[in-house]
Amino acid sequence: MPRIRGASISEHHEMVWADLAEAMRQLLLERDYDSINMGHIAARAGLARNTLYNYAPDKRALVLALTRRAARPALESVASIAARSEAPAAERMREIVEAVLEASTDPAMQPMFRPGSGPLVDEMPKGPGGPFHAIVVEVENVVRDGIARGEFRDVGDVPLTVELLSGVMRAGAEGIGRDPSTFAATVGAAREIILASLTPG
Repeated sequence: MPRIRGASISEHHEMVWADLAEAMRQLLLERDYDSINMGHIAARAGLARNTLYNYAPDKRALVLALTRRAARPALESVASIAARSEAPAAERMREIVEAVLEASTDPAMQPMFRPGSGPLVDEMPKGPGGPFHAIVVEVENVVRDGIARGEFRDVGDVPLTVELLSGVMRAGAEGIGRDPSTFAATVGAAREIILASLTPG
């Protein structure tokens, strides 16, 4: 029977997932996403290849699972901010921008925002099956709330507007990934662009 790390099976699995996330991060610094296979990931994480298949049947499923796990703190933070219905929508949007960009600095999330990460991003399902869908829904709800209160202009198609504004966030995350010292300036610029797109006049 394989040796269990940690005090419980659950803790053991959490440690393995952390090793897998770090293995993928390191590999993506060294080679293109398309050239990475399950053997590379298993070897870098210190796992037997057949053990890796207990965690995911293939690379796409593994990356999706890793991304979902890495996105959890951001989702919890965004959901908490969005739920503060007594706060102005613009205030919540400013906080959401910072929370999402802060999450992009997590080493487990950084592979999604590296230059050349297109193939990795393309593997992520869009819509309800996607790892960031719940965050998008929370942002859409804040936008709708702002419109209903008259804080935001009626943008018409809210999902399309949020999808377009997510491009601003991705560009900001990529910039921070290249130069972490730009975090504060990037948060400020992203807030300005997004709120200028939503507020009347």
